[in-house]
Amino acid sequence: MFYFFRIKDTDGGHMIRKIIFLLVICAVTSFKPKDILWTAIGDSITYLNEHADETGSRITKGYMTLVTEKLPNIHYRNQGHNGWTSGEIAKEFDSLNVEKSDVYSVFLGTNDWWRGRPLGSMNDYKNNTGNETVNGSFRIIVDKLRALNPNASIIMITPMQRVDFISMGDMKNNAYGSYKEKNGQSLEQFAKAIDSISEYENFDLIDLYHTKDLEHKHLVKYKRLKEPGKNAYKNYRYPDFIDVPFNPETDEYPYPKDAIEMTYDGLHPSDKGYQIIARKLIKVMKKL
Repeated sequence: MFYFFRIKDTDGGHMIRKIIFLLVICAVTSFKPKDILWTAIGDSITYLNEHADETGSRITKGYMTLVTEKLPNIHYRNQGHNGWTSGEIAKEFDSLNVEKSDVYSVFLGTNDWWRGRPLGSMNDYKNNTGNETVNGSFRIIVDKLRALNPNASIIMITPMQRVDFISMGDMKNNAYGSYKEKNGQSLEQFAKAIDSISEYENFDLIDLYHTKDLEHKHLVKYKRLKEPGKNAYKNYRYPDFIDVPFNPETDEYPYPKDAIEMTYDGLHPSDKGYQIIARKLIKVMKKL
């Protein structure tokens, strides 16, 4: 509450202006942003925020930690589930104990693409046709979030581009990148579907797929592979490593630490990659 006193104007209003200026400064400096609870729903890229030890110490902070360090009034809950698709989130949502929150972010799609789940169409989303397509799965998730808090802000995050993923813990767990289709579908189609849902619902969208710094050529510095027909290793840059054979039973891990760029394994963000994601989220969340 402010109290204004009439002061005799002896200097052409200078004293009154000075007092008003000081009151404004006090009001601005004493303002404290309200606390906001944010639940981040996602797959391993979200899960790893609390499990950096599972990366061989190749990351230090995930995107949620980075956001809340810059915006300390925001407190997060991690609902990242390693390897899950949007279909699994939709199916198991009621058992996940997702909290009522002020903000929800949904960062899914890359596992749907790799598993070959049918994307479906926007009509599957609009008509709530069920969990058989990715569009239908997203509708279930959105409805569940609105049931928790109809006034919550919802932020959609598209999947990132990816190059050849090789798991550090099990090199037999590997997958080619989004430079080609899987099951007749491109990863870009999944990103565009999420964009369409965001536009239809008027959600904030963070489009990582079309972020220049996260394009295929920036994801790793190189992939270290044996030259075909030789026993010597060579560092191949993108796209030269496409179709160069890799044998998980005999070859060395193809992404040594020096190969890390925006990802550390072709799929999961490095510290650099997480910083890009966090900056985009901070820009959106500052408006809340």
